[in-house]
Amino acid sequence: LTKILYLLMLSAVSGLLSRTSVPLRLVSRVSTSRLFSSSGGIMDQVSESQRYLMDLNGYVVVKNVFTKDEIAEMNKVVTDNFEKVAHERLDPSIRNTKSGSAMSGSNPNRGRIDLGHILSWKDTPHFRNVLDHPKLVPYYHDFLGKGYRMDHMPFIIAQEKGSEGFSLHGGTIDVSSGEYNHFLAYSCNQGTIRNSLMAVSVVLADQPAGAGGFCIVRGSHKSNFKAPAAMITGDEHKEYIYQPETEAGDVVIFSEGTVHGALPWEMDYQRRVALYRFAPATCCYGRSYMEDGDIGWGGGGGGG
Repeated sequence: LTKILYLLMLSAVSGLLSRTSVPLRLVSRVSTSRLFSSSGGIMDQVSESQRYLMDLNGYVVVKNVFTKDEIAEMNKVVTDNFEKVAHERLDPSIRNTKSGSAMSGSNPNRGRIDLGHILSWKDTPHFRNVLDHPKLVPYYHDFLGKGYRMDHMPFIIAQEKGSEGFSLHGGTIDVSSGEYNHFLAYSCNQGTIRNSLMAVSVVLADQPAGAGGFCIVRGSHKSNFKAPAAMITGDEHKEYIYQPETEAGDVVIFSEGTVHGALPWEMDYQRRVALYRFAPATCCYGRSYMEDGDIGWGGGGGGG
């Protein structure tokens, strides 16, 4: 009976991974007990403070998820793979900001840089560990429900000094159109938080005050109206566009129902984050399939 149950569980994992385009071979080194996001005994509860802040602001910062040594290892692997897989958004058709706007940056020759394939990098397990990290699983369960699934392919976002940011986007009520985004929506009913799509951003380089990078409109996951066009580009109402201060090793968890974006990068060193998106078991935003188990650069929009 034990063997039969094991085979049934393995089959379920294979089916889940096929829908998320992650080859089974990538999790073959993960212990069976950690393959199932609904399994018990691997997590503590999310604190009442963090739950309150998520409902208040639409995001939380989880401090020191990764150690300095783990971050150094992750950054080394990014550097080693940079030239092979980096894509800089220089084509005007895929730029993330309006030219000349406050978010377009001081250097028009620099765009956001995306790197895919991060789940297949064999020189570190830490990018794969985000899928079920014991410090993060409590948030996945609390904000998505047990049985959560990875949505989108994760990737690295990098910015050089002066490069453009990303105009404000997202929102339960779309920041640009004012339409209801059921596939991004945030809700909280009778004390239960749910996000149709939730972002998990692993900070790989310090982002002190004034550095630029990820920004968010706190509380906008509950907004009922679209934003003024000049706010979306960062040209007006700047006081409401907030850049959280984070350190390498922190993880920012935010609802895609919260309006967010990125400010131009102002530091002399390269900004780096690893961005993942997760959804409840019954929700699916990224509906594409990869051929031959390819888990590379998904191109994808979004992020901050």
